[in-house]
Amino acid sequence: MTLQDHTDRTGRSDHTGAPSAVHPGGSDSPAAPASRRRRRPLRTALIVLAALAVAGGAEVAATGALGGGDDQPSAAPSGPPRTAEVEQRTLTRTQTVEGTLGYGTTTSVQAPGAASASPGGNAQGGSPSHGADSPGAEILTALPGEGDTVSRGESVYSVDDRKVPLLYGSIPLYRTLRAGSEGKDVAMLERNLAELGYTGFTVDDEYTAATAEAVRAWQEDLGRERTGTVAPGEAVVAPGARRVAGVTAAIGTMPTGEILTWSGTARIVAVDLDVQYEDLVDDGMKATVRLPDGTSVEAIVTGVGTAATAASGSDGGGRGSGGSPKATLPVQLSVRDQKKLGRYQAAPVDVTLKAETREDVLAVPVEALTARREGGYAVQAVHGGEVEYLPVKLGLFANGMVEISGDGITEGLIVGVPK
Repeated sequence: MTLQDHTDRTGRSDHTGAPSAVHPGGSDSPAAPASRRRRRPLRTALIVLAALAVAGGAEVAATGALGGGDDQPSAAPSGPPRTAEVEQRTLTRTQTVEGTLGYGTTTSVQAPGAASASPGGNAQGGSPSHGADSPGAEILTALPGEGDTVSRGESVYSVDDRKVPLLYGSIPLYRTLRAGSEGKDVAMLERNLAELGYTGFTVDDEYTAATAEAVRAWQEDLGRERTGTVAPGEAVVAPGARRVAGVTAAIGTMPTGEILTWSGTARIVAVDLDVQYEDLVDDGMKATVRLPDGTSVEAIVTGVGTAATAASGSDGGGRGSGGSPKATLPVQLSVRDQKKLGRYQAAPVDVTLKAETREDVLAVPVEALTARREGGYAVQAVHGGEVEYLPVKLGLFANGMVEISGDGITEGLIVGVPK
């Protein structure tokens, strides 16, 4: 997605500049931050400064105020067309980018695999046996609907009227668990049983006779055969509650391939951030999300991925200048107050990243800067009817303002704003 400077969205100049001070000077400039990412200058600030250099150079040539090898004169022939005050204020560097509101990445739930002859159930991914009177072919008898939420212990789908519930965890059921089994998958099963209200066993990584008895009670409540063992295919494991994104299978058909797709239940915002702006984001950083109806909600950056390059066959949105592949960073933001998102399930949004804040700095409008012929920048200090050019060091650019410092720069100083 294409980043847009704040100027594009408000009609006002929003020169976000570099995340650290932009210093046209030399060794007397403040030290740059240690972070690798914050050492990269941003093209926005450079373009602004280049424009200022042209404008400032033209003005200097016209007035002769900063000319040649002579000492800089203390006053210009005439006053500036308008003025501004040096303000002490807090500057917050922001950048508005495009994002997408939705439920995040979807994953698929696959039907169990081919059956095996293992006791108490079938091989990994297979459905457990359910009695000698069962028909040879299994049939899907219940499925959730798109948009439904499935929580721990609830049925994901049913096969031959046997519920297949959801368990929370990160380890799938890859083997048949029975008395004597040990491992992390046993601990996962026991934690879920305990959360569902089954008791009489110790939650650990050992599958005991007490665990088997709790499993029988669980199986009875699910309408399954009371085997006391848990085979692959008897439950689906996911990190937490899931929202059904789409249903692929149909009731009355054999469970094969993909049954459904689902995602998390909380709406999130995803941004593909151009890597040249990677210094804008860090985990835990605050942001503002603007919804299509004009309302805004606060968000927090919860994930910054690894840079990926768009495929060479992508459209213009995935290409850099000259047609080269465009590298982006996947950024995820969470919204704590989900109610403020209204009824939007998916929508394009604008995300304003609050990248850097500098408190109690002296600042002037960017237009007040004048390029110096010998390098660097100055402001026109207005004293009565006279103008004195004061060299300045530049800091943070934000919202059309720029942080400045230097000899004679004080709060309330009147400075000229050239045409």
